[in-house]
Amino acid sequence: MKIFVTGIGTDVGKTVASAIITEALEADYWKPVQAGDLENSDSHKIERYISNRQTIIHPSAYKLMTPASPHLSAMLDNIIIDINKITEPETDNHLVVEGAGGLLVPLNDTDTIANLIQPDYKVIIVSRHYLGSINHTLLTCEVMKNRGITISGIIFNGDENSSTEEIILKKTGIPMIGRIENEPYFDANVVKYYADKFLEKLLGL
Repeated sequence: MKIFVTGIGTDVGKTVASAIITEALEADYWKPVQAGDLENSDSHKIERYISNRQTIIHPSAYKLMTPASPHLSAMLDNIIIDINKITEPETDNHLVVEGAGGLLVPLNDTDTIANLIQPDYKVIIVSRHYLGSINHTLLTCEVMKNRGITISGIIFNGDENSSTEEIILKKTGIPMIGRIENEPYFDANVVKYYADKFLEKLLGL
């Protein structure tokens, strides 16, 4: 199984969700494009968050210096991102692929993160609770629908907000995998707790 993790925006919890999914399935992990924080990248965070011995963390196709939209970060590095050079790693294991920012974050003048989603990927959306998150979540779903991308599940991030969750689930019909609470911190033990909690839903994708 190959799972693509996207979010309704930046800093909504994609990396924590990716760690939980990776741990639950003992999957491999791959971040195709990393923009900035190269000494503490999302791949480094996944490595700290997981405790299983099966996961292989595959190197990013592009490692960009500036924490910004990938198209800008690449321009500052005097390169142009070529999605034909973003090659999925070979593995016999499950694979978790983490996007960057939201679905329409530009990689170059023509391609966005959405162009990295392959037909055999199961897409999971991470939606963080904040004022405006309903709109951002529904917009993300609408974009995927218009592109013919099937959404396999949604993970909510933040303390329970039943009215928000119910209207999103009702309007989209997307299965809810689970909710990540506002934890005081995340470490391997916390990630393992959620991994065990989400496993059954993930296996049913």
